[in-house]
Amino acid sequence: MKTLSLLNAVATALPTRKLKALGAALALGISFGVASLPAHADQAAGDRLSRLLEPLKTYAADFDQQILDGSGQRLQEAHGKMWLSRPGKFRWSVDAPYRQEVVSDGKEVYLHDPDLEQVTVQPLDERVTHTPALLLSGRASELTANYEVERQQQGARETFTLTPKQADTLFESLKLTFDNERLDMLQMADSTGQRTAIDFNNVEFNPTLEASRFVFKIPQGADVIREQTADNR
Repeated sequence: MKTLSLLNAVATALPTRKLKALGAALALGISFGVASLPAHADQAAGDRLSRLLEPLKTYAADFDQQILDGSGQRLQEAHGKMWLSRPGKFRWSVDAPYRQEVVSDGKEVYLHDPDLEQVTVQPLDERVTHTPALLLSGRASELTANYEVERQQQGARETFTLTPKQADTLFESLKLTFDNERLDMLQMADSTGQRTAIDFNNVEFNPTLEASRFVFKIPQGADVIREQTADNR
């Protein structure tokens, strides 16, 4: 069964018992229906989203995540810290209710579960780049090529609904909410109706981040599982 979380979105077939906890998901009881818009409106929304994301070179924030089922019942919560460096690098650290970490150095993605003493390594392939973490850390100009974009605005808050153009992505709808042009929330829904929501707090926009932040050192004695893309099998 597919779990809607950043962890599962980043590493799709990882044999970890805690995949649900590590996400970047979003929904908090929000409806994810996408209205039909004229093509020029979608292009305008995509252009606006690109203009908001393009200045985002680095990003750091605390996060609070909730995962809900189709009826809105809360399944899990998680809290932690995330860092992004475009293009292609991020670190996502869950502190509670248990520790877990996903790190991308731009070439490979490392999933570390300290309790299991296990590290799973997966190449950054095309499927992974269609996930929320790398969507944010990727190039804004690629958004309109891969997603239909719809925009709604209420005062200083702008919400963009992204619907993948390809059928093999891990979510059916992704929402990005900006407050005063700063990324404030991510929301995501999958085909089962499961929804995930993540609120960002203590946001740092374009902070100075050391390159070592995105380098993962495999702990001594850890069980290492290396996944390969379909092209490399």
